[in-house]
Amino acid sequence: MTYSPKIRVLVVGAGNMGRSHALAYASIPEFEIAAICTRKKESRASLMAELPDGTPECNDYLQALTDLKPDAVCISTYPDTHYPFCKLALEAGCHVFTEKPLAESAEQCRELVELARSKGKALAVGYILRQHPSWIKFVEVAKTLGKPLVMRMNLNQQSYGKNWETHKSLLSSISPIVDCGVHYVDVMCQMTESRPTRVSGLGTQLTDELPADKINYGHLQVSFDDGSVGWYEAGWGPMMSETAFFIKDVIGPLGSASIVAADAGSRGKSSSVDAHTQTERILVHRSKKGANGEPEPADEYIDIEDEPDHDELCRREQLFFLDGILGKADLTEHQNSAIRASEIVLAADQSFRNGETIKL
Repeated sequence: MTYSPKIRVLVVGAGNMGRSHALAYASIPEFEIAAICTRKKESRASLMAELPDGTPECNDYLQALTDLKPDAVCISTYPDTHYPFCKLALEAGCHVFTEKPLAESAEQCRELVELARSKGKALAVGYILRQHPSWIKFVEVAKTLGKPLVMRMNLNQQSYGKNWETHKSLLSSISPIVDCGVHYVDVMCQMTESRPTRVSGLGTQLTDELPADKINYGHLQVSFDDGSVGWYEAGWGPMMSETAFFIKDVIGPLGSASIVAADAGSRGKSSSVDAHTQTERILVHRSKKGANGEPEPADEYIDIEDEPDHDELCRREQLFFLDGILGKADLTEHQNSAIRASEIVLAADQSFRNGETIKL
């Protein structure tokens, strides 16, 4: 019998995403948690209570890389640490899974991808919607609607208390259109299968609880070379409206498709992590008209039985990462898409700050 050692993973960060990824590693036989690494004792203690007894823990990332010599590193820390932490892990010979965004500039994204490829190491980014059956179906349906496409998406989050404190910490290093925007412009790129050509952005600050140069509301518009256009909107804070926080819509010459999430889109849900990925059903409208001028055929609802929660989606992300480590999945397109999505949202942030449309 051939012995296959487990892949030892250093999990860095124990917040919402770090917790879900750690639980995923604990549930997948091929992985073993080398340690949970975070300087926040409270969040680490909470996570340790959910993990098997004896799971190691530490609070110094550099020392853990040196002493533990993990096979892989999972990075779920604040966005401004992703690039340096990822680079250190790759240079230490580790495979890397990192939460989005991959880095704070397109140049840094390319550098990390090139480093991973030169080292022969797997590098995967947390594009969670790519693992969601309903979002996969949503992209599939969009490709039947003709060209050009109009894509409308947002994720506004009304947050108070602990959630608002988390958002304020995030906003110290990233704008809302960059943080979650990478998910939705990635979806747009999948739908159009076309090159983005230009992007513009706007933003403003709706609170006095942030530094003057930070925003908690942003909006971007992106154009593609096939004539398709898309917009994405994101705002965080106690002032945000929940009337229309959940819009996921695509329109083409042959009809439209919309994610209809009655529960996820109900009042009081915009701060829920699960609500950010829930779909429940897809409404498909075809623009074909009958002899009397009425729509033909009737609108159709597509119900997807497989509706994974947030923890299960993170487990599927780690199974994808595992396939990349084992050479069962080619990560080239995944990595190129991570670079492309980062280019778009970072250009939108630049556009807002200098008042100019950015050509890509």
